[in-house]
Amino acid sequence: MKTQRNKGMTLVEMLVGMAIFSVTLSALVIAANLYISNAGESLKSAKAAYLAEEGIEAVETIRDNGWSEISALSTSTSYYLSWSIASSTSGVWGTTTAATSTDGFARTFRLGAVNRDSTGHIVTIGGTADANTRLVTVSVAWLAKTGTTTKSLSAYITNVFGN
Repeated sequence: MKTQRNKGMTLVEMLVGMAIFSVTLSALVIAANLYISNAGESLKSAKAAYLAEEGIEAVETIRDNGWSEISALSTSTSYYLSWSIASSTSGVWGTTTAATSTDGFARTFRLGAVNRDSTGHIVTIGGTADANTRLVTVSVAWLAKTGTTTKSLSAYITNVFGN
């Protein structure tokens, strides 16, 4: 009779072992899927940060071509950046109000008026308007798992060349 009991215990032990193995394997698969999903979202966030930084640099390049290109833009309008091929060896940044996107990322920028106090410091309330300085805010939006996500970056630009 001892042989009969051992056979039954071996079957129970095998079923318990398979259950533990199945639960462990399921947990590992879920963890791997979560890791891959989060890695993809991190990659999108990093790309959005890069595009926002590039947007600031593009507006600075437009400024370098002539302050009149910046001062002519409205502070109440969102603009998109456009890249135009000027010749076979170079291109130029420009602005447009027509929606554009880069690999599923929508990048816009807005210009804000800047005021300075009597000592020349930038102030948010009061002060005198500075026609040679603008606040640039670049926003990059993309569709994430939880909805649309936006990353923004701001910087001041000035008429450094006096043109």
